[in-house]
Amino acid sequence: MNMTNKVAFITGAGRGIGRQIALTLAAKNITTIVSDVNDANANETVALIEQAGGKAFAVYCDVTKLSSVEEAVQEAVSKLGRIDILVNNAGWDKIEPFLKSEPSTWEAILNINLLGQIHTCKTILPLMIENGYGKIVNISSDSGRVGSSGEAVYSAAKGGVIAFTKTLAREMARHKINVNSIAPGPADTPLFKEIGEYNAGIAEALIKAIPFRRLAQPEDIANAVAFLSSEEANYITGQVLSVNGGLAMV
Repeated sequence: MNMTNKVAFITGAGRGIGRQIALTLAAKNITTIVSDVNDANANETVALIEQAGGKAFAVYCDVTKLSSVEEAVQEAVSKLGRIDILVNNAGWDKIEPFLKSEPSTWEAILNINLLGQIHTCKTILPLMIENGYGKIVNISSDSGRVGSSGEAVYSAAKGGVIAFTKTLAREMARHKINVNSIAPGPADTPLFKEIGEYNAGIAEALIKAIPFRRLAQPEDIANAVAFLSSEEANYITGQVLSVNGGLAMV
């Protein structure tokens, strides 16, 4: 699955799953554009890629702002000429019962997880159409398919990502652009460890409920992204691939 000369734009690639996606794609000879709102984290990811012999550079990108996305994409294209692969990974959540949540939290969750993907697709798809090639992988979540206690608005946002993915796949098929989604189950990431008291003890319970008896590792998600970004997936579009160890079999 060597993809030399391809260029990938990855959002939220400064840490966690996004970082691993960047490392995995770079290992397949894909030049990676590491975009993030945290410059230090993005530069760390680039350093790790370069240490492993890959090619990458960092750009600041706040996916909640269309102008920021446009500036990041313009910078990337000015340096590399095109974007072949878009991985919409940037995400954020705050786990709490819905009736205890606040409008400011809803807004942040929807802006980052759903509107952010709309912004990047709106900006990058015209470039892919012009170049006659493109693969988009949107990171959704199994919570968007089956729901998840304490994640009502997050589940709504990720459900929106799934519907958005399927609609774009239909619209982009005539341009031979593949649009798919990865729906991770619970993953062992920095975000999972930061989600607060409401989630105390839930990791142990989830591990017991997952048939494979472990949380997903970033590599599990990244490998699935690499497949859907590859030529081997040329006839796959509009699909949602759950990567969850069997926790939900939809």
